Amino acid sequence: MTPAPPPKRAGIDKGNLAVRVGTALVFAIFFFTLLYLGAQYWAKAVFLGLLAGALLMAMHEFTLMGRKMGFNPSFLAGTLAGWAFLLHFYLLGRDPTDPLPLWLVLTGSALVIHFGALLFDRDLEKALPSQAITWMGAVYLGLGTGFMMKLFMFSETTLSNTGGRLVLALFLITWIGDTCAYFVGSLLGRHKLAPRVSPKKTWEGVGGNLAGNVLAAFLIRAFVYTEWTPLDALAIGLLLGVAGLMGDLVESMWKRSAGAKDSNMGGISIPGHGGMLDRLDSLAFAAPVFYAYIHFVHGLN
Repeated sequence: MTPAPPPKRAGIDKGNLAVRVGTALVFAIFFFTLLYLGAQYWAKAVFLGLLAGALLMAMHEFTLMGRKMGFNPSFLAGTLAGWAFLLHFYLLGRDPTDPLPLWLVLTGSALVIHFGALLFDRDLEKALPSQAITWMGAVYLGLGTGFMMKLFMFSETTLSNTGGRLVLALFLITWIGDTCAYFVGSLLGRHKLAPRVSPKKTWEGVGGNLAGNVLAAFLIRAFVYTEWTPLDALAIGLLLGVAGLMGDLVESMWKRSAGAKDSNMGGISIPGHGGMLDRLDSLAFAAPVFYAYIHFVHGLN
């Protein structure tokens, strides 16, 4: 009996790669300019608007996945609740007296989601899963974008533009890790990581991902956040790498359950990158982990 041939590697789609790179460069120029000017008063409001728009798009995709599964989550209620979480972090960064406390966000969200469903959802047989999906989308996206906003709202420490530096670190470490995972997995990937959830992900890609995260963290230490120690760079790179990978796998599991190839199911697609939820999945998990590290280890608040 002849042994089974080794699994074929996917290889790199050069056409799609060119589109991905071109789109990424356009966004990067605008995004990095915003972060460079992050100490400016108006930059916080612009970043809030960008995150609110991203949450809107992602919640639309999240709602469509739920509806494809036969449920009826509310796009409007989920978006309003997610925006309330995001606004809480923005206002808390401007005013430490907490003008929009978290208990009020949760209470208001409950009223909007549950009473809204009571008034407008006619399919009451699916009320429990429909409202649960609405809640999960609001909390997942609201906290994910909210912690990005919280990082950006950090005021000056011994380094200028602390918030801009931290958000730049979050995005670069996560994105460089994703990019390394794509290339290493495409060129060397043989051993599947979670074939039932994401058939294209491999253990080789995970290794490339973590190596890219750590490399990016050391680059951030050298050029952006020079107060980090080598141990900080190693710990942050590994923590964000694992958190981002978990976020990617969790979103892949949701897409698999809905029978969707990517999160864009009728919404606005980012050329070469799919839907907005596909772009936020890693960051939504990595942002709270990053904040926890700099808060508990470095004492920033």
